Amino acid sequence: MTALPILYSFRRCPYAMRARMALFASGQRCEIREVKLSAKPPELAAASPKATVPVLCLPDGRVIDESVDIMRWALDQADPEAWVDRDDPALTAANDGEFKHHLDRYKYPERHGSDAAMHRAEGLRLLGRLERRLVDQPWLCGDRRGLADIALFAFVRQFAEVDRVWFDAQPLPEVQRWLAGLIGSDLFAGIMVRLAPWKAGDVPILFPA
Repeated sequence: MTALPILYSFRRCPYAMRARMALFASGQRCEIREVKLSAKPPELAAASPKATVPVLCLPDGRVIDESVDIMRWALDQADPEAWVDRDDPALTAANDGEFKHHLDRYKYPERHGSDAAMHRAEGLRLLGRLERRLVDQPWLCGDRRGLADIALFAFVRQFAEVDRVWFDAQPLPEVQRWLAGLIGSDLFAGIMVRLAPWKAGDVPILFPA
């Protein structure tokens, strides 16, 4: 059997989600190792000093430990929906920078000593940019979902889930439609299978299943 890549992942991490979504869409199989963040396996730290998910270890010895780079690697192997044609690196950078900054301080105010209401308002302001893009097109970069949508999706979902009643009451009908479509997709269902934390000696679990 040809050696497969090994993916260290955590089911609920938004960075790991988008990596898994790209791997799933590409059909690129790998061995998936679910990580318990409070008890990370030493193999993860040995693969990447950052010791944060996702980490993809390739059979040739290369290690990819940035989620967007994992997405691009997967789509280089196969891109049946042509996601790379609908990409927006600047939008992804704004999500991973400014939006993620406010998301963390809204969701975890005790951890950051932050004003949750202020950071929620700033996050809402940034989602207004997505709302304006989605008024004239169903996806962030056109008439079909693409890399930009998948790169942002899990973070917007996390923001929404902090207080779903509040989020659903906001004037973001297009963002809410876009988010619901991805949450209800076979793609999302396929990457959210629950797995036990991996430990050395376990029988390999293949992903996609």
